[in-house]
Amino acid sequence: MMKNLTRFLLLFIILYTSCTSVNEKPDCSDNFQNISDEIIDFYGITNRDSLSAASKRALQWPMRDNSWFIEYEVFDLKGDFAYEEGVVRRDPSSLIKYDGKYFCWYSRSTGKVDGFAGDIENEKVFPWDRCDIWYATSEDGITWDEQGPAVTRGEKGAYDDRSVFTVEIMEWEGKYYLCYQTVKSPYNVRVKNQVGLAWADSPYGPWTKSDEPILSPADNGIWEGEEDNRHKVIKKGDFDSHKVHDPCILPYNGKFYLYYKGEQMGEEITWGGRQIRQGVAIADNPKGPYKKSPYNPISNSGHEICVWNYNGGIAMLVTTDGPEKNTIQWAPDGINFEIMSSIKGAPHAIGLDRTVDNEAEPTAIMRQGLTHEYKTYDWQYIRGFRSWVKNSHTAKGEANDEGKKDDSAVKTDTN
Repeated sequence: MMKNLTRFLLLFIILYTSCTSVNEKPDCSDNFQNISDEIIDFYGITNRDSLSAASKRALQWPMRDNSWFIEYEVFDLKGDFAYEEGVVRRDPSSLIKYDGKYFCWYSRSTGKVDGFAGDIENEKVFPWDRCDIWYATSEDGITWDEQGPAVTRGEKGAYDDRSVFTVEIMEWEGKYYLCYQTVKSPYNVRVKNQVGLAWADSPYGPWTKSDEPILSPADNGIWEGEEDNRHKVIKKGDFDSHKVHDPCILPYNGKFYLYYKGEQMGEEITWGGRQIRQGVAIADNPKGPYKKSPYNPISNSGHEICVWNYNGGIAMLVTTDGPEKNTIQWAPDGINFEIMSSIKGAPHAIGLDRTVDNEAEPTAIMRQGLTHEYKTYDWQYIRGFRSWVKNSHTAKGEANDEGKKDDSAVKTDTN
């Protein structure tokens, strides 16, 4: 408690000494005099000589169009992806096509969640505990037929003996690669998740699993004491010192970029929520070895990884946690991401449609796809989503502007 209070006081002092008080005239030492009248008019600024902190931030934003700004809706699917109590289906992979069918891989388990207070050796501590990776196919992307397991948990004592889950698919030169999270028993609070890999010559399998993880947490944090408490640390370590999660491999610039979510030992709550960030590891071969980028972390926020190639760089949907959550970002080099749009919420655990032309427009790959939803904490199921670029706002009764999805999909507001 005292350590967190000290940090707060230090941050307060830094902010206080660097900013004027609310009763003082704002510091206008920055040169905004050369900004055009058109820009001043665009932001509705009354006087360029009396700029609030908000107006200064706005004037420093890059001028971008709305091509990255989307809205979306979520809908139920049919067949085996319809809700089924007693079965967990979650974290759908991206969609690919083979033999004229869509393919999707996902985490699957049964049984209710008991949590860490229960019998962790025999019960589930999370919905994604005791999962295997299954796959399903669909003719139309709406009605899905479950095909069975693709990658299962390892034998007792293996690095993946407890759960394999949160999977992504990559097709490369006629071969197929599944990367996914792994947990080794016992699943306690301080357990360190890793990333595994499996490959096959066909989406139907059979799949060969890597003997060892292809990515592990940083080994530079130090727990405090022996209590199974993830908040007690002597040294926090790198942003991914506790867990590496939600992997996704993309071919990029002649190499393979493995994007992942990192969780830090002694995780804290920040002004944006949980302190979750993302990183990347790079290899010359899909099977590795993967070397973490020295520029990690490459995001200030995030949760489930959602990345795609676009315009010579990499685009990323950042969701759920941190001060930059619910934004779409883009990096011309796959490393240095900048915010391109801020959206109202976002589907969780997105499975993108990798069958579309993702270069057609910035968010073309998000026009349709898969997501998951919590019916309860015990039971989750896979749903579909669709999105569209938001071009303008209209109230009920106004003419529908060209480029909008349609009246039924656009929520109106007269306030």
